[in-house]
Amino acid sequence: MKSIEMTGKTVEEAVKNALLELNLTEDKIEVDIIEEGSKGLFKIIGAKPAKIKVTIKDSFADMAKNFIQEVLDKMSITADINIKEENRTLKINLSGPDMGVIIGYRGETLDSLQYLTSLVVNKNHENEYIRVLLDIENYRAKREDTLKRLAEKTAYRVRKTGRSFRLEPMNPYERRIIHSTLQNNPYVDTTSEGDEPYRRVVVDLKKA
Repeated sequence: MKSIEMTGKTVEEAVKNALLELNLTEDKIEVDIIEEGSKGLFKIIGAKPAKIKVTIKDSFADMAKNFIQEVLDKMSITADINIKEENRTLKINLSGPDMGVIIGYRGETLDSLQYLTSLVVNKNHENEYIRVLLDIENYRAKREDTLKRLAEKTAYRVRKTGRSFRLEPMNPYERRIIHSTLQNNPYVDTTSEGDEPYRRVVVDLKKA
């Protein structure tokens, strides 16, 4: 983080001078007071200016990138980190070799890294929650398409056989995709059963 030292007749003036110098608003900086300053005798003799250290806060994107890079370095994984920030959402995409390690089984490692990144980004920003969406080479869209096809295939199987079918355990995000895909299906209903992390979707015929 970039830091500068600034002086002024008062701390308030020193802060104002720093903001002008950096062309920033006060919410973007952290201020450490080095010297309070004093007016001196008759406001002239022995007067000392206030002195402060101003540090520019990392942006949400910077915090996310620094954290992810630290994790990748510890795993000896090289990746390009691309981040776009819009509407209080950080859209992060990783690309490079060995990305399967970061994705993990059914995206579990990817989900964990996304969760931890969200904690880091929102740690000191209680009044402005930032959503974090982490993806790797469009993995999530591909996984969503796979789940939608699975849902339709399972619905067809249930209708044809007349018997319910239990899918493999899935995380809440993946279960929602199955439920959403089949919510308007005229022939089947979906429910979830079991406890995390073994909770799964059950597809059954609609009751007459």
